[in-house]
Amino acid sequence: MASSSSSSSSSPLYPPSKMPTLLSGALFGAAMTASGVYQASVIISQLNFTNFHMIQAFLTAAAGSAALVNIYPLSFPPRPASPINLFSLYDGNILGGILLGTGMMLSGACPGTVLAQLGVGVRSGFYTFAGAALAGLAWSAGLGSYFMSRGKQARSSLQSEKELITVQEALGVSKGTVLAGLEAMFLGIVYLAARYTVTGPEAKIPPYCSGLLIAAAQLGSLILRKGLLGTSTSYEEVGRWLLGGKAVPDKYKNMLFSAGMIVGAAVTSRLVPEFAEVTKVEISPLSAGLGGFLMILGSRMAGGCTSGHGISGISLLSVSSFFTIGACFLAGGITGLLLG
Repeated sequence: MASSSSSSSSSPLYPPSKMPTLLSGALFGAAMTASGVYQASVIISQLNFTNFHMIQAFLTAAAGSAALVNIYPLSFPPRPASPINLFSLYDGNILGGILLGTGMMLSGACPGTVLAQLGVGVRSGFYTFAGAALAGLAWSAGLGSYFMSRGKQARSSLQSEKELITVQEALGVSKGTVLAGLEAMFLGIVYLAARYTVTGPEAKIPPYCSGLLIAAAQLGSLILRKGLLGTSTSYEEVGRWLLGGKAVPDKYKNMLFSAGMIVGAAVTSRLVPEFAEVTKVEISPLSAGLGGFLMILGSRMAGGCTSGHGISGISLLSVSSFFTIGACFLAGGITGLLLG
């Protein structure tokens, strides 16, 4: 009896191995909330080119993350292409990026920010999450296997097309040269945006400072879970769970990270109510749900989302990430013009 009681009282709420993942997610969710980029108004106005809050935060986060990832003692492989056997090794990245950007414009969210929206209590975020979960379900039920099969066919049929995984490999220059050029370009754009554009009421702190918070969350992820930021895989895990997948160790670790993001956003918005002051944007449940579905379908086709490709993949100087994020913002901007 004494032994049983002792074991029960010393048992933590979560196994120790799960706590770093949960805490890492909470840090990312807190950073997203403090930055204000979780707000639909910020995302939509950026894609409409009327407010440059998001690009300042995003590029500062990418620049900070790139510096951290490339000096941190752990090394990570760059993200490979995601072919779907249509026209190029990077066709999945391009088409997936288009779906991702279109979904972002329709929903006012991305796969990571919708989790912060849930934590803060943004109404449209619940509809976006429902659409995203449905996409995860569809992907796990068969779409994922279908596109994986097409990817294998593509690699077989496009053997003559050399896969250039990193930017330095594609350009034929040193990694240091690419990294220095990228940092200068990103920080130059941030400076110009901060100097010559006006941010909206969502910016409770300067957007470039909020980008540093997101970069700090990347450092937290490196230290706590020995991995990089990324959220879209969690929706695939949601799909597997909805299909009755059995819980096994680490099978749902991305879901746990995302749950931590929701908790981090909820706690931050309550500790600092100013961060929860949301600018109202008219997003219908249909638009939010459709946007959520498209952005997760696109993210899984491309092998990553705005955090997985946009922050982590770009930090690794992955060619596939530049294709994905370029297509994402281009499609989002075109969709904004068409809807505007």
